This record gives sequence, C-alpha cells and structure tokens, in this order.
Amino acid sequence: MKVSDLFVKSLENEGVQYIFGVPGEENEDLLFSLESSSIQFVPTRHEQGAAFIANVWGRLTGKAGVCLSTLGPGATNLLTGVADANLDKAPLVAITGQGGLTRLHHESHQYIDIVSMFKPVTKWNTSIAAAESVTEIVRKAFKVAEYEKPGATHIELSEDIAKQEVKRKLTPIRPQRVRRSSPDYKAISRTIELLKEAERPLFLAGNGAIRKLASKHLTQFAEKYNVPVVCTFMGKGAISDRMDQSLFAIGLGLKDYVMEAVEAADLVLAIGYDIAEYDPEEWNPASNKKIVHIDFVPAEVHTYYDPEVEIVGDISGALWELNAKVGEEKIKFDYEWYKPIRLRILDDIASYDLKDGGAITIPGTINIIREILDDDSLLISDVGTHKVWIARNFPVYCPNACIISNGLASMGISLPGAIAASLIAPERQVVAVMGDGGFLMNSQELETAKRLGVGFTVVIVNDNDYGLISWKQRMSKGRSVSTKISNPDFKIYAQSFGIKAYQPNGLNELREQLHSAITSKELCLVEVLVDPSVNDALVEKLNEYWRESNVN
Repeated sequence: MKVSDLFVKSLENEGVQYIFGVPGEENEDLLFSLESSSIQFVPTRHEQGAAFIANVWGRLTGKAGVCLSTLGPGATNLLTGVADANLDKAPLVAITGQGGLTRLHHESHQYIDIVSMFKPVTKWNTSIAAAESVTEIVRKAFKVAEYEKPGATHIELSEDIAKQEVKRKLTPIRPQRVRRSSPDYKAISRTIELLKEAERPLFLAGNGAIRKLASKHLTQFAEKYNVPVVCTFMGKGAISDRMDQSLFAIGLGLKDYVMEAVEAADLVLAIGYDIAEYDPEEWNPASNKKIVHIDFVPAEVHTYYDPEVEIVGDISGALWELNAKVGEEKIKFDYEWYKPIRLRILDDIASYDLKDGGAITIPGTINIIREILDDDSLLISDVGTHKVWIARNFPVYCPNACIISNGLASMGISLPGAIAASLIAPERQVVAVMGDGGFLMNSQELETAKRLGVGFTVVIVNDNDYGLISWKQRMSKGRSVSTKISNPDFKIYAQSFGIKAYQPNGLNELREQLHSAITSKELCLVEVLVDPSVNDALVEKLNEYWRESNVN
C-alpha cells in the first residue's frame, strides 16, 4: 500500500465525505488514491474558495471540513480561508502538497516553507516525514481541529513521501469521543453568590454558545429566570430572537440601543465569548463590570475583561448546574428592567421596512428576506456594510441559522460557504448575502456550485463601493476616499454560468423576485441596487438618542 492510499483510508476513517481544492502535480498520487475511495474530491476554482467551503462545513457540522492545495501559490491561496477558520473557531483540516524532500534544502521551483507559513494560523500543523506516521498524524489533525475550542490544522504531504510504499501493516486509528471536563464546584458556588447579589444579570453569548448543546441550556436559564441575552455577531441564534429575553446582537462599532442594557447590567455572564469577536473595551470601557467567564478554556488576559470567576469546562454542564442551583436557592431578579430596551430594538428594526416609491436599502431588503425565509433556514453573511445590518437587524430563531465571520472577518466567504451549507442540508433554504466587493472576490465559485447541482440564493447588495470602509471613513474623517469601484452586469454574468438571475426594479419586483428565488431552492442570483445613505442616518440617529439620554 502506498502512503497516499493509507492517507486516504485514514481520511475515510474520520468520516470525511468531501475534499475541496485545486489539483496540482505534487498532490497527484493523493488525487488518484481518492478516485477509488468513498470521498468525493470537489475541484474548486480557487484555493481560497475551497478553504471557505471547508470552513463553513466545519462550523455548521462540528466535524472538520477538509481542503487541499498543491505547493507554493496553491498553499498561499489557501491561507486566508484557513486563518479565517482558526480565528472563527471552525474545525478545518488543510492538506498541502510539497516538492520532493531531496530539493527542499536549497532554492527550488515554487518552494516555500509551508509548515512555517501555516503555523501562526493553525492550532497544530506538521509535515509527514515517514510513512509510519501517517495514521497518527491524520488522527491528531482531526482530534485537535475538532476539540474545543475548535480551529484549523494542517498536514503537508510531499510528492515523494506520497509515492512511498508502507513497509508494515498499519490501520487508521479509531476516533474516540473525548469527554469534556465538568465545571469546578467552587467556581459554580462563587457564581451563585454573585447571582444572589445581582438584580440585573445579563448573558453575553459568544460563538461558543452555539456549540455543544449550550444553546439549549442557555435558553432554559434565560426563560426560567428572565435573564436577558445579548449575542455577539457570531453568537446569533444562541437563543431565539422571538424570546422576550433576547436583546439581539452587540458589536456594531458605535453605541447602539443594546448598550443601554450592558451598561445597566450589574453582572455579565459571558458564555463561550471570544474577545476576537468583539473587543471588551467597547462594552466595558471603565473595566468595572462584574464578569463571570464560562467557557471551555480560561479567559484571555485583557485589561477590560477581568472576570470575578472563571468556570472552565463544558459550557452546557456549567449552565445545567447553574440552572439547578439558582432554582434551589430561589434566586430572583428584576424581571422588567430590560423589556423597554427590547421593544426599542424591535421598533427600530421594523422602521426599516421598505415603502412604495422609497429608496431600496440593505436593512429593508434584509427585512423582506426574513419574511420569506423559514424559521430554520440559513443566511450566510459576507463581510461589508450588510454584515453590520444583518447582525443588528436580522432575527434568528435557532442555532446556526445565521453565519457571520467576525474573527478574521474575510470578504468572499459567503458564496463558497453557501455551497457547504447546501451540500450538508439540500432541503434547507440557504441565502448568501454579499456586497459587490465581496462577490467578485470569489464569484468564480458559481461554476463550482452549478457543477455540484446545489441550490441557494445569492443576494448582491450593490452600492458600487467598498461600502463599509467608506462608511467608517466618513465617521472618522467626514468623507471617504479610494473606495469607489465599478461592476459588470451581474445578471448577465450569472446567466453565463447557466444560473437564473434577477435585477429587480422597485419594491414590488424586489419582493416578488426574492420570493421566487428563495422558495425555488434553485441556484439563483439577485442583484439589489441599494441606497447607502441609511448608514450615515443610523449614526446620526444613535448619536441623537444618546445625546438626549444624557440630557435626561
């Protein structure tokens, strides 16, 4: 048996269904070994697209998505998607080819030190130097990638090692479930004491609150004891936004209505919160909040995030114990303090409903999409102005119903990500929302989607601008510079791939064509020309609200 054959058997042993990537000479043996396996290799049109598909696969399933590239430029192209997965806590295993080991000690065609390059953006990585290490390396790559907190790992397989014959009989190592540790009883007791002292506790639900049943126990606690929940962009869906306890999302970058609740809270219970998602200086600027850190790993050392107590271990287990203890102690909180804030948020979201003859805006378009989508559907956001509006205004009713990259926050993720989502659950409604800038970063993956026969809706909100940067520049300098771009005819572009496309003109066509595209569950593209003035108007509205609040 060749090393490449054993490598593939080890991947099968991990339950890998798909590998996404771009073929090259240096991974030739691996590709031919895959040909007769149960794993489907999916050629993509760019390595970054492959990594983003694997990234979202891992985030939605909890099982590592797998991407593949050759050496040199293939590996450098893969890097952004791998780094995004690592900072977004999405399990991913990247495989790269490499030239023969006999030429790597000197300057050589397409050679770079890939292992060193990937080291800063992965949890663990290595190069296979001996045939006998294959089964251990593959098992470790998946175990490390999937264990909390999840992230990316990387394996380099050189062309000469891939060709070698394995001299002794080896079999893949069976994956074993690793039980997560129970929370420390002293940390639970100290948290109960803090809850007894609190009148207005608040949950800050981060990315980790989506995983490992944490959402179920967080929902039970919030509902039973009337404790409000604020989610980070990546924590959206930790509880249903239909619940009275939901205060939607935090992280806008300017002071939004939800900050009123954070400021009034006398205890913040941070659940699965990563400071990479949202800088704690933004919500705890005086560094005086009482904080309970509940996560799989200890808190990062940060001036503005200094917990009173850390419950390190299984998040679900911690919430389950807190649920029981609060009930036993008959602890009660102020049930009314946050309700006016929730009503203000809901009223504000509704205020963006589009009107006949009025401008078409991103938040108004998002409201229409929400009306059309089923409760368990999925919206994947790219990075740009629309990300802010989706995080702020798009209600989510279950975990993993809204995917936002807010760790590395890479443009170009949503279209490839929708391919992963559609492969995982073909019956699910999937919408990928992106700006014109993000779309053209990975638009070539439309061909991959068409070839695979997957069905989802691409919504391009087009302002012919790098709109988020333009918006931030105006907030900072009062004007924008170097952000204007031009675009092709997106409808014709999509049709050239054999994809149904729409360019609605006016509110009625927008509503009808979005409904037709989304409910068809076919691969469709809808281009929406949007008025960006709503962005500056939001800043003015919030500034005025806080000025009046301070006066009052």
